Amino acid sequence: MLRAGLGVAVAAGVAVPGIAAAEPDGGRHGLRVPRHKISIQLYTLRTLLAVDLAGTLSALADIGYRKVELAGLHGRTAAEFRAILDRVGIHATSSHNGIDGDLNQVIADAHTLGQRKVVVPFVNLPTIAQWQEFTARLEAAGAVFRRAGLSLGYHNHAHEFKPIDGVRPYDVITRGTTRRNVHLEVDLYWAVTGGVDPVRVYWDNFPRVRQYHVKDRAPDGGFADPGTGTIDFRHIFRANHAHEVDEYIVEHDQPGDPLHTALVGYQYLANLRF
Repeated sequence: MLRAGLGVAVAAGVAVPGIAAAEPDGGRHGLRVPRHKISIQLYTLRTLLAVDLAGTLSALADIGYRKVELAGLHGRTAAEFRAILDRVGIHATSSHNGIDGDLNQVIADAHTLGQRKVVVPFVNLPTIAQWQEFTARLEAAGAVFRRAGLSLGYHNHAHEFKPIDGVRPYDVITRGTTRRNVHLEVDLYWAVTGGVDPVRVYWDNFPRVRQYHVKDRAPDGGFADPGTGTIDFRHIFRANHAHEVDEYIVEHDQPGDPLHTALVGYQYLANLRF
């Protein structure tokens, strides 16, 4: 098992260097992220998963994770991947998939894995006309997923908030799709990097934001482990707590030590009070 000592440290309540402790005003507000809503995007751990899939997932379970969001199957079938998850006690609730391939296969894999959500991870187009065409396909695909018992979402980066000929692609997506067929997975790092207020994004599109990517931003604009950077997660989570999202998904695009990032992210969200 990879880095099993991390899970032991968590279970024993041992402080691990570099991990955010409970917030200093934790008793003041009392609101918290429910542990059953904490997940992690497996893209964060891609380098470890390529070497030891079962060991890495077991290490995540030791840390406390019971949910993950997939970014590929790492050479396994959906059934094989599901069997590994079941053995370590983790549930795949979501995955990142495009809509240009075989939707029936994506749907079949999602059912095998036990997911309820599928999310389009990345689209970048040069013209508004192309964004409009994509948005029409996204809405149509969302209807297919809905009829199959799944929710199709869209995950943002920063460029969707930059106008093209005076129009923001994100507005094209949100206005050209319906809440019935397409939900929103807001990547908080990329929203902030794109110059928008995530709280405003949430309420402007209420109640379509169902997932957060909890990815922090370093002072120099790079990536940071959750709770160690500059994004005010406490403010964001408090602002919509009455109608909170389904999942708080830890992510780091370029971690130096993926399992340490996973541990930092889990303990930060589990200890956060807002």
